[in-house]
Amino acid sequence: MESDAYDDLDRALVHALQLDGRAPFSRLAEVLGVSDQTVARRYTRLRTTGAIRVLGLTDPAAVGDVVWLVRVRCLPDAALPVAEAMARRTDTSWVHVLSDGTEVAASTRAASGLDSDALLLRKLPQTPRVVGVSAHCVLHEFYGGDQGLVNKTDALTAEQVGRLRPPAPDRSKRPRGPVGAEDRKLLDVLARDGRAPLAELAAATGWSQSTVRRRLAGLRADGTLYFDVDYTHRMFRQGVTTTMWLSVRPSDLAATGQALADHPEVAFACATTGTKNLMATVVCADVPALYTYLTTRIAELPSVLDMETSPILRRVKGPGPLLTPPSRVPLRAS
Repeated sequence: MESDAYDDLDRALVHALQLDGRAPFSRLAEVLGVSDQTVARRYTRLRTTGAIRVLGLTDPAAVGDVVWLVRVRCLPDAALPVAEAMARRTDTSWVHVLSDGTEVAASTRAASGLDSDALLLRKLPQTPRVVGVSAHCVLHEFYGGDQGLVNKTDALTAEQVGRLRPPAPDRSKRPRGPVGAEDRKLLDVLARDGRAPLAELAAATGWSQSTVRRRLAGLRADGTLYFDVDYTHRMFRQGVTTTMWLSVRPSDLAATGQALADHPEVAFACATTGTKNLMATVVCADVPALYTYLTTRIAELPSVLDMETSPILRRVKGPGPLLTPPSRVPLRAS
């Protein structure tokens, strides 16, 4: 679907789902000022055409995972096959081929140092036609997770946002460490479809629907489970996605990271290990808009000592499980 196939109601629905991915159609319709049937029809159209996916995802800290950002340098003909192989792994997300066609960037989660060693230190360097691997541990996330880029648009009014936004999670009440096997069955279904019906979740877990409802509420209340909307950026006329790696003075890292998080162009920002200690994903309308962003907002940050930018050439995998074989994943901004 082209960008002009989407209207303000489509964009408002995406924003509403980002705020509460499991809100009933009746609740969404009430806030958006349309009928239940209209919301259901719009959601079905957007979902079946691949324009959106609602995903139920876990906060890495809540389940004891460590997040790594991996950069893999390849020979020119190897980047796409390497990216597709990485995308098939269950521990990766956001697998991209970058602008020069010789680098693959991805995010991976590991429950232990042993797990991360297996991927980062043994398997990737031994892959044919891989010429270099660097891994950067995510130390702090300034923007991302349930804070989707759509939250920075004007798709909904402040009053509508206030009516839909759920209470802030109480992270002090969540258990530390891996989730239990029963919860994992529930979370695996939600990672594929955050709006999966209670009956489907009950069948997957063997629980009653009332038990599923209670457990869902508990996982959301303590911040273990959150919802994200993976949508085509064409819907918001966002055409160029770029990764930025910045070197920032350590004393200014927190303030600079928060400044980036506040930029309307920034979809993700985090502090990492390495000489480039701040990473961000920037989404702009087009190349001239990216140039303006770099020469104004970024240029105004006095603590930035060095910067590397790499536009994303192709997205092979997004935030959730890979449902489509990599070679058939449509080219879209992420």
